[in-house]
Amino acid sequence: MGIRKAKVEDWKALSELLNQLGYPDTETFVKEKIEKLLIHPDEELLIYEEDEKVIAFISLHFIPQLAVKGDFARISYFAVNTTIRSKGIGRKIEEYCTDLAKKRNCDRIEVHCHSRRVDAHRFYTRQGFTESPKYYMKMMNESV
Repeated sequence: MGIRKAKVEDWKALSELLNQLGYPDTETFVKEKIEKLLIHPDEELLIYEEDEKVIAFISLHFIPQLAVKGDFARISYFAVNTTIRSKGIGRKIEEYCTDLAKKRNCDRIEVHCHSRRVDAHRFYTRQGFTESPKYYMKMMNESV
């Protein structure tokens, strides 16, 4: 029980959690994505397991920086099953990742959180995150 590194065999549970975040139909490609992330040296894909069931996960990237002393950690996906939110699991995962980031010489953790995710905004604020204005994105392929 608790936090562990993800395995390829976790693909179905991660796909279900991604669906809860509003990313449907990942079943056809998520297994390949997990395989890539698991071998990437600057990635941590972690799950939270309870009673041998995956109930949360986080994807954390470590990004070396050229112009500042510390590096950045970026949360790209973070989901706790909707049926068990607000029970401290997200806090445990986030604090675990903060420790990992410090060990990797990161001086900050970033996360992009869509404006519609009001509950997530409250969570990140409680965890010590502050809002940083302006986020730009260029879509390279509209079918993605």
